[in-house]
Amino acid sequence: MIPTFLSNGNLPQGIHETTWKQFCRRFGHTAYRKSLIGRLAAALKELSAAGCREVYIDGSFVTAKEVPGDYDICWSIDNVIPEKLDPVLLDFSPNGRDIMKEKYKGDLFPAEIPEGISGKLFLDFFQTDKITGEQKGIIALEIGGFDD
Repeated sequence: MIPTFLSNGNLPQGIHETTWKQFCRRFGHTAYRKSLIGRLAAALKELSAAGCREVYIDGSFVTAKEVPGDYDICWSIDNVIPEKLDPVLLDFSPNGRDIMKEKYKGDLFPAEIPEGISGKLFLDFFQTDKITGEQKGIIALEIGGFDD
C-alpha cells in the first residue's frame, strides 16, 4: 500500500511495496505523468527480459509534485543477465546518462552499487532527501503486470 504524502510532499520513511496497477493509479493522474509511466514501463520490460524482478522508484515522480521532472529507478541486480540488458542501461557516463534519459525519460541505476558522491548504495541513497538530508520513502515494485 502506498501511504499518503507528508506535509513536505515526500512519502513517509521506508520502502513501500505496491503493484504496477496501484502504482499507475496513484502516480499517473495527469497526461504528462502517464507519458512518463509509458517510458517507465518500457524500461521495466527491458529489465524484466534480463531477469530483474524488483525495482525501487524515487525522484519527484513519487512525491506530491504535480509536474515531476522525471523518475529515478534503482534495480536489483539479483538474477540479472547483463548480456540481455539494453546496453543503454549499463552506460553511466555523462553521454550514456543523456541517452538513457532520452530513451526512457528517467535515470536507472543498479541498486547494489554506490552512488558516486555519497558512496551510499543507490537503494540507500534514494531514501535520503537531497535537500534536507532527512530519510524519505520510496516505492518497491515487483516487475510484472504491465499489460493489466
